[in-house]
Formats: sequence, C-alpha cells, structure tokens
Amino acid sequence: MTAVLRHELSSYFTNVTGYVFGAFLLLFAGIYTMVINLQSASPYFEYVLMNMDFIFLIIVPILTMRVIAEERRQKTDQLLYSLPLTMTQVALGKYLAMLVIFLIPVAVIGVYPLVLTAFGAVYLPAAYGALTGFFFLGASLIAIGMFISSLTESQAVAAGLCFVVMLVNYFISDLASYFSASAMASFWAFTVLILLVGGIFRLMTRNNGVSLVLVGILEGLLILGSVLGGEDFAGLFPSMVEGLSLFERFYQFVDGVFDLTSLVYFLTVIGVFLFLTVQSLEKRRWSE
Repeated sequence: MTAVLRHELSSYFTNVTGYVFGAFLLLFAGIYTMVINLQSASPYFEYVLMNMDFIFLIIVPILTMRVIAEERRQKTDQLLYSLPLTMTQVALGKYLAMLVIFLIPVAVIGVYPLVLTAFGAVYLPAAYGALTGFFFLGASLIAIGMFISSLTESQAVAAGLCFVVMLVNYFISDLASYFSASAMASFWAFTVLILLVGGIFRLMTRNNGVSLVLVGILEGLLILGSVLGGEDFAGLFPSMVEGLSLFERFYQFVDGVFDLTSLVYFLTVIGVFLFLTVQSLEKRRWSE
C-alpha cells in the first residue's frame, strides 16, 4: 500500500492535477475570505467554507477522473494485479494519496482563522469545527469519485459522471421537495430504488440468481414495512432523500453544531464507496 501511495503522490506532483486542485481551492478560499471576513467585517469564517462548497463540483472530478480510469486505458492496471498486493491495499493507497493532496490546501486554509484574529474576534471552535466538516465532506466526495473512475476507461466519462453525481447530491434537498408525500408514492419510489440496487449488484457480481433473491428480500421487507407502518410511510422517501445529502450534513457544522451523526455518515459513505471500488477492481482483475 505504501508503494502505491508514494507512486500516486509522485504522479500528482509531476503533472498539473495536484497543483490545479490545490490552486482552485486556495483561490476561492482567498476570495471568499476577503469578501466575507475582511470587506464585510464578518467574524464567521465558517461562512467562507459554506459559500465555497460548490467548488467540490469542479475539483473532485479533476482529481479523481484519472486515478483508475487512466490505468485501465493504458492497461497499466495489469501491473497492479500482478503485484503482491490485495485490491484493498491498492484502493487504500490511491485514496490516501488523493486525501493527502486534499489535506495540503485544507491545512493552509486552516491558518486563515488564526490570521483573522489579528483583525478582530473570531470564534475559533466554530471555525475549526466547520473546517473539520469541510474536510470530511471532501473526503466523502473523493471516495465517490474514485469509485466512478473505476467503472470506465475514459477520463472524460469519469469526470462527467462524477460531476453529475456531485450536482445531484448538491441539489438533492431541493429535489426532495418535488416528491409526493403520500405513502403510496414513497412505496413505489422505494421499489424503484430496490430495482436500481439489484441492477447495480447484478453488474458488480454478474449473478442473476443472487441479484433476484436480493431484490425479492428487499421488496418483501418493503411490503411488510408498508403494511405494518401504514401512514408512517407518508413523506418517508422525501425525508430519506434529503438525509442523503452530504452537503446538508456539512451545513450542520457551519451552524456551529459538531454533529457526530453527520461525521459517522461521512465515514460510512467513505467506507461504502471504498468497498465498491475494491469490488470493481476485483471484478476486472478476475475477468482479464
């Protein structure tokens, strides 16, 4: 894993990807700090982070698009499969390298609140609590981007898909308001979601029987829940969709709440998508 980590870090610093990623992050951090904290004389550094969260829609696809897709395009992924490493070690090495690239500008941004104390009172616990949420938001999105990169050989396709997924997650709270709040609407929405899960499981495993069994079990549980829950199903799907938003979880930190539930959610998303990345790599490894 250490060898993969060193190789990935070297590749990010020998091309423009790492520098573009860091430059974009620091550029917008500087602009919003100047506008919000210096020109408007606001003591709330967390508002800087809240206003610049949209930058993840741009920089995460840039950072993650090549991490595995380029390996597949150039067929150098075959070298990874021949190394005495598990796919878990490979995925962790690549992910940790991107995390280091992300951590460097975040560490620089972490100096800003201390500098701002020279100009006025800044509540540092709230500022650094928001910065912690900002880091875990980025770490979660990077894990999602790496999984998307493992699904294709094209960097452009990986970047495009990643951007769409980030965009949907960014606006998912607004989209939730368009869903019907009736119990029946929630039931059918969950049914569609179960079919999508079954389809993804089929693509990952190529096993029709197990996929059908999984869909049948989940649908059976859904029917049982709808019968027992009744009107408790009303509005359940929109509420769940809104709860899936990584950005809404981050806003809890901006509001001055160090939300451990949101922190666990970020870690869960990271774990799930790292697991899916490993499965994607294993699938390709044994299909060659």
